[in-house]
Amino acid sequence: MPRSRMRRSGREWFSSLPACLLLLAVVVFSTSSDIHNQMLRGGEQLWGGYYKLRSDPVEPTCDPNRDLEGAIAEELASGSDLDDDLLDLLGSEPKDPEKVRQSVEQALEDCQNRHERYEEIRDRLTPAVRAYRSVELFVADLIAFGLESQRFILVILVMLCAATATLTRHHIAMRAMQTRLDYTVSHALQSVANFMLLGSSALFRHSTVAAGGDVSPERMLLHNLWVIGFAVLTLASLYRLFRPPVDLEPGGSLNKAFLAVPLYTVMCLISGTYFALIGHASGIGIYLGTMMELADMFLNVALYVWVGMMLKQTCMAALVFNVFRPWRMPPEMLAVVAVLVAAIPTAYTGASGIFVIAAGAVIYSELRAAGARRQLALAATAMSGSLGVVLRPCLLVVVIAYLNREVTTDELFGWGIWVFLLTATLFMVVALSVNRQNRFDFAPVSEALPATLSALKPLVPYALVMASIILFYLWALDVRMDEFSAPRLLPVIMLGILLYEHISARRHARKDSEALTHQGLEHSIRGATNDTTSEIGALLLLLGLSVSIGGVIERSHLMGLFPQAFESAWSAMLLMVVLLVILGMIMDAFGAVILVSATVAGIAYASGIDPIHFWMVTLVAFEFGYLSPPVALNHLLTRQVVGEAEIAAAQAEPGTFYQRHERIIMPLITMAIALVLVAFVPLLFYAV
Repeated sequence: MPRSRMRRSGREWFSSLPACLLLLAVVVFSTSSDIHNQMLRGGEQLWGGYYKLRSDPVEPTCDPNRDLEGAIAEELASGSDLDDDLLDLLGSEPKDPEKVRQSVEQALEDCQNRHERYEEIRDRLTPAVRAYRSVELFVADLIAFGLESQRFILVILVMLCAATATLTRHHIAMRAMQTRLDYTVSHALQSVANFMLLGSSALFRHSTVAAGGDVSPERMLLHNLWVIGFAVLTLASLYRLFRPPVDLEPGGSLNKAFLAVPLYTVMCLISGTYFALIGHASGIGIYLGTMMELADMFLNVALYVWVGMMLKQTCMAALVFNVFRPWRMPPEMLAVVAVLVAAIPTAYTGASGIFVIAAGAVIYSELRAAGARRQLALAATAMSGSLGVVLRPCLLVVVIAYLNREVTTDELFGWGIWVFLLTATLFMVVALSVNRQNRFDFAPVSEALPATLSALKPLVPYALVMASIILFYLWALDVRMDEFSAPRLLPVIMLGILLYEHISARRHARKDSEALTHQGLEHSIRGATNDTTSEIGALLLLLGLSVSIGGVIERSHLMGLFPQAFESAWSAMLLMVVLLVILGMIMDAFGAVILVSATVAGIAYASGIDPIHFWMVTLVAFEFGYLSPPVALNHLLTRQVVGEAEIAAAQAEPGTFYQRHERIIMPLITMAIALVLVAFVPLLFYAV
């Protein structure tokens, strides 16, 4: 192997590689439970009653050959040492010989049965059973270790990736840092926020120790990891503050500089200031600690980000666009197709923002290559992750069902299909009727159909790889592809696809060593993980601070200003829509769901709103919020993946007000109409 291929940057050694190992560990730990279940079933099939053979039997201490008559006589004699006067004083009666006989006979029989079971189990513990058992128990221990280590893996992953996002200037903000003033203001406030997080975590640790009682080593280790992590994060932001890059533009505007401050920093400053003013400075640390209660959910988010980044490394998105390119669709129609097709991978990547990060750049570039104007391509890119959040197996819906016993995933996904069809239809109508600038001049079927069928052929191997892995899990591990298994199956599927592309590249480029270098499996995984570390750091830190903002809203009793129940479901729904859209504007989806479950949901139920209806409205309202200024998270992520140059070029394009702001207005029209219909039309059928 050439020496150049072995070179790794410091970031790859100290950030990407550990993050990759941690993510792989999560997949291994979660898959080991499936393997263990199958091993238990296999052991039961091979050796009936295998559960009895999982541990060495303990030989009973009783004597199975004890003389019955002698034991009875001994038992009867045990109470004969007391004289009659003492027996009368204690109120005891002489032992009944018949009852003593029955008791001794039963005890002797039980003793003999225990010895028989002991002999039976000992005889069945053959070398084959012992070998099988050792492997099965090792897997069981691995599962137990994995469950216990989830919280530690999450803390290390968050801190590692957050520091990486800080050093690479990859945190999510309203605008990118362009000038020296942008850089100074952003990193100065990041340093303040990170020091605030450090202080809050340290105070939380101190209060836990000062409270007395037994603090488990595991809990103390978690406290220490948070403190160490935020100390590293503070040092990373200070390092960046005093080591600015040389390519920054001089000068800058203070108003624009504040827009370059990451959203997590703003949330931290708000929540930290609030908690300090009410004399509860450890508040942020406490609410960040609540992330540990849902460690598996946040780790699944990280896995979905990794899946998205691996998808970005493959050729799948470009190959899918090749299927539609022969029809010569107008750009507006192709934008509709792109958003509809993106709904399925969105559902499998957990949330809209994750998919925009993963595939937004490909969607934008393909639409631009097909002749779409920049504003239309940006609108479709931002919308690409919005329609699929109601489809199976979206992680957000699973979290809703987990936190709310009033609904199930089957019910939510069942109605989610109808919501998807509604929003898809509305987007198609808006895209094809408002500001359409191209005629419908499709290619003839005789010309387009053969080309489409030919374009489908390269996708067949991908389908076979996916089907093979899914069937293997189904037949070998009895695991079906659903919303619960998707987080651990999808990374394996994407690794299989990358392996296929690697083998295919080697077969077609054996004579081109440079091509082999850039298309290798290790290179793709490394590139995906490099992107993943920054994205996980930006997303999970934002999510954690969203939980903290939720804590501010909860502790400030803002919801107490509203009635706990409305007489009219219509009035309640109107308030719910406004609140949910605002939450979608300012909070991450998972943090917002946690807050809504604890506060708003109860008011909705008490006001006569059906729980399933309420959560469908919540999902649509959140997506509307993610597309709405002033924050518009999906647009911020779009800006992050397509680059500031394209955004600036789109804003410089001439045209009407709608044409100059189409990337914002088109998604808002679509989701606003969908929100009104989803929120109020069902009330006509069940509201009194």
